[in-house]
Amino acid sequence: RDCSVQRRNQKVVERAPAPYLDEATRTELCETALKLCRKVGYTHAGTVEFLLNVETGCYYFIEVNPRIQVEHTVTEEVTGIDIVKAQIRISQDARIGEENSGLPAQHEVKLLAHALQCRITTEDPENNFTPDYGPITAYRSAAGFGVRLDGGTAYSGAIITPFFDSLLVKVTTRGQTPTEAIGRMDRALREFRTRGVATNLHFLENVIRHPLIRS
Repeated sequence: RDCSVQRRNQKVVERAPAPYLDEATRTELCETALKLCRKVGYTHAGTVEFLLNVETGCYYFIEVNPRIQVEHTVTEEVTGIDIVKAQIRISQDARIGEENSGLPAQHEVKLLAHALQCRITTEDPENNFTPDYGPITAYRSAAGFGVRLDGGTAYSGAIITPFFDSLLVKVTTRGQTPTEAIGRMDRALREFRTRGVATNLHFLENVIRHPLIRS
């Protein structure tokens, strides 16, 4: 997957498969990640991160995050693998490739679609993205085929406090092409209605509609 847009080192838009990778580079990246994890005896869910120089095609290792990340949903959508369930099954001594693990063998993992994720936050883009808090007086989310929502505090009457991260809900859309996935995200973001606290919805709409995202 690729972190297409960041703000203050926070991921705003995540995509999968990464649009800048050709098949040869993608295969090499995956093999490098597997080699690293096998070398240290890594067994559970994690993310191996690299930087890619799009001019030279060279990539550079950054770090391994030994956990499931916020943006894991795009990987789940393009592979059809429930990473959270697989993590639990592996902890119960299941093995990759076995039916009870929920994970196919490595060579059977396929890219089945395109997906992207946007993080809706209670931040005010017109006030330097200052986090907002208070009661949500009205809330309506998007829905429909190819639209996935991950959130627990987004509902009418919910109280947003200043003591936690400003993430309200993650929206992930899936399509057979990048254009279809982006189109669904554009529609999904415009279907949201929130009142009571500021959000970054309009900011995300502008990002998704930008020509560089669509190209």
